Amino acid sequence: MLDISELSRKSGAPASKLRYYEEVGLIRSVGRKGLRRVFEPDVLPRLALIALGQAAGFSLAEIRGMLGQEKEPSIDRDMLAAKADAVDRHIEELSALRDGLRHAATCTAPSHLECPTFQRLMRIALVRQGARGRGRKQARAMSQKGGTARGDNT
Repeated sequence: MLDISELSRKSGAPASKLRYYEEVGLIRSVGRKGLRRVFEPDVLPRLALIALGQAAGFSLAEIRGMLGQEKEPSIDRDMLAAKADAVDRHIEELSALRDGLRHAATCTAPSHLECPTFQRLMRIALVRQGARGRGRKQARAMSQKGGTARGDNT
């Protein structure tokens, strides 16, 4: 058995995060040793799965859904494939942005505003900003109705 301070040291997660994960149902303590929560050692791989899920961009609610309450997680392969596709799209967008910025850095046009590549980058940035703004408005509207747009990302 690991008390919360040992689990924190071994996992690298602060005790406050471990308490929060327990509160939202991601991990479960098996009792107390004095005032400290006690966890089974098999919670370490579960914490690693949570960290991996967050690194991949899954919300805690999505991760909780895949991990469930049982010891053996039920990871949705379709969700993984969809997330991988989203990561691929993001990589493509970032690669195009990088290439545009490199071009702008070496462009021989008298002004960046005269460069067609730079103008295209500006148009893309405006479109993305508008899409993000619409996403925030939808999230606010849903939260006012008592729901959430993306789930718990804390």
